[in-house]
Amino acid sequence: MCRVTTERSLVLASASPRRLELIAVLGLEFEACTANVCETILPGESAIAAAQRLAQAKATAVAERMSPQSSSLIIGADTIVVLDGKAVGKPKDAAEAEAILRRLRGREHEVLTALSLVAAPKADLLGCVARTTVSMREYTNEEMSSYVYSGGPLDKAGAYAVQDPVFRPAAKLAGCFANVMGLPLCHLTVLLRKRGIESAKDVAAACQKKTGRTCTMFTEILDRHSQNSQPLTATGGA
Repeated sequence: MCRVTTERSLVLASASPRRLELIAVLGLEFEACTANVCETILPGESAIAAAQRLAQAKATAVAERMSPQSSSLIIGADTIVVLDGKAVGKPKDAAEAEAILRRLRGREHEVLTALSLVAAPKADLLGCVARTTVSMREYTNEEMSSYVYSGGPLDKAGAYAVQDPVFRPAAKLAGCFANVMGLPLCHLTVLLRKRGIESAKDVAAACQKKTGRTCTMFTEILDRHSQNSQPLTATGGA
């Protein structure tokens, strides 16, 4: 059973260091529990359907381990890289990481992050999907090999961390930068608001400070979609 220390706890169903860093930006107290969900994409399953299914599965898996008396909110997230309409997963080893980076080099792809917010113990669900278009730069073979040798790609969808200060794989982005890191904070803020939780900080300012990126889409996400009870999908530029 996942142990929480407060009666009304916010729980991130992830052990990802990047997601832990990003959610901390909100200034909210939270705890983290590993979901232990198989992330294999099913035959014939679209990338967006897989991301939504896995995000919900992660949140639900943690919710099911909660005490029946718990009133926690569990956040599940799943990030998938899509190239030529097909999902690109996490590399199994260095050779596969290099192969993926070769395929992405100098090309445009999409990054999807599905979020699921589950209220324990009723498993009441909210969800949304963030999309970002990423154009990769023409990194050299030497840069790529050095990055692969560092071990950096091995636990990441698409075999790269967009925020890596040395490799710097992306030439430009259209959409949420934090989404590519694995946790779109404005989208998450919208979901939390619908459950009566407000960030302790100015989310847009705090996210831009964390990522070092100027964002032009946060107003659209936070204001317009906060009034929308339908599932949220955003694709705007940043």
